[in-house]
Amino acid sequence: MAGSSDPQRSALAADWQSGTFLGRIESADGPSPVLLVRGELFDMARVAPTVSALVEAGDFSGTGGVSLGVFDPSAVTLLSPVDLQCVKACGVTFAVSAIERVIEERARGDSRAAADIRARLETRVGGSIRAVVPGSTEAADLKQALIDDGMWSQYLEVAIGPDAEVFTKAPVLSTVGGDAEIGIRSDSTWNNPEPEIALLVDSRGTVVGATLGNDVNLRDFEGRSALLLGKAKDNNASCSLGPMVRLFNASFGIDDVRSAELRLRIEGEDGYVLDGASNMAEISRDPLDLVRQTLSEHQYPDGFVLFLGTLFAPVQDRDEPGRGFTHKVGDSVTIESARLGRLVNRVVTSRDAAPWTIGISAFFANLAARGLLGATQ
Repeated sequence: MAGSSDPQRSALAADWQSGTFLGRIESADGPSPVLLVRGELFDMARVAPTVSALVEAGDFSGTGGVSLGVFDPSAVTLLSPVDLQCVKACGVTFAVSAIERVIEERARGDSRAAADIRARLETRVGGSIRAVVPGSTEAADLKQALIDDGMWSQYLEVAIGPDAEVFTKAPVLSTVGGDAEIGIRSDSTWNNPEPEIALLVDSRGTVVGATLGNDVNLRDFEGRSALLLGKAKDNNASCSLGPMVRLFNASFGIDDVRSAELRLRIEGEDGYVLDGASNMAEISRDPLDLVRQTLSEHQYPDGFVLFLGTLFAPVQDRDEPGRGFTHKVGDSVTIESARLGRLVNRVVTSRDAAPWTIGISAFFANLAARGLLGATQ
């Protein structure tokens, strides 16, 4: 994949010609849902004008779509592969990320204090938290021991307690796709990418596929107070998905998600390079349990996409010793997994990123002007 001579084609999964993928392209008239079926691309706008409607219909054969021929990535612009779906995310689903959230909290968002706190926490709870099953009797015992030791944290509650952290990451239609700018707040001084797999789920709670995502995180904001989670997570261009959703079938399913390895590479304009990896086998909560908890007392009539959390916790110093990693404007962020493809974004401030202008009203006005609202939904 990385060795492809075509940078756009190399964004797709290694076996893209044999799989089935769902996405969106920017046509001359506006966004259109597409299916990539065994190497052939179909514009499905006349069958279902939205990705949500196409998922709800449940037919991913390409029947009724307009064939655009053998997929030529140089001839299309891939957008974020979702539209009307709610964008949800789970946090603290890996032991390492749990420890890092506790560090943020105890450092009060000050990256200079992180190294010493990290060493002490790893010594006290690192091994225990990695071995415990969330919600189990052993987890309850560990919780009580940490409370007695003065080490308890709200982040450990969602790491090993019965309830997962589930939050809304981004408004409907605000996500960006591959090759787009991705934003961090201009007043953040400690932040990082969060390479993740995201599941696409229909309104009935059926997981239909998976894609890559970057759940950009502001460690200084969330570290100052968990009540700042909205400001830490939901900013202009702060959520990317893509390049396409790989649909589940006989050759790719939830077990492939459970065993997937994600690779991350950050390349700065200052020559800085950081490589990392996240193995889904180390997740503390099963992906389907996270879906179940998201649906437990909520409905999603247009479906939803669910970020599963990340193992990646960047601690490598970038500038001053002990300050750890933080983004700089111009960073190129690459998230890659062999069967899901490669998602690449360039970091800017949310203030300077392309503004989000196409909301739900404008989106449906475009569909109406194209005569698509009479399409099967």
